Amino acid sequence: MPTFDDLLTDPKTVIAIVGATDDPFKFGGKIYRDLKHKGFRVFAVNPTRVTVDGDRAYATLADLPEPPDIINVVVPSNVGIDIARQADELSYRCIWYQPGSESTAIIDYLNRHDFEYLAGPCIMVRTRSLAHP
Repeated sequence: MPTFDDLLTDPKTVIAIVGATDDPFKFGGKIYRDLKHKGFRVFAVNPTRVTVDGDRAYATLADLPEPPDIINVVVPSNVGIDIARQADELSYRCIWYQPGSESTAIIDYLNRHDFEYLAGPCIMVRTRSLAHP
């Protein structure tokens, strides 16, 4: 399996942003726009939105038109555990929890179910230090 850094330097990488929003003051909005402007293929996942930044939003990971290479989670940890379970059911193995969205229960779940994951570092900061598409 490619590393996160490999994926973040591949122009074909698809990233699902769980918690994407139009609110420019929320991290779900900032991250979605940042990755989109850096040239990544991004999908907004938010059950309360029809669109995000003019793009179609999807209610769940299962609704995405194609499997994401990375699931980036920007929701509270009490919701984040459900995202891990959805990803597991869909056999999506690569998941990144933004600062504040992780918890001990989530990390335990990810370890027990053989996920490749990052928890804590910000994807926007990581992509700043890498050559990206």
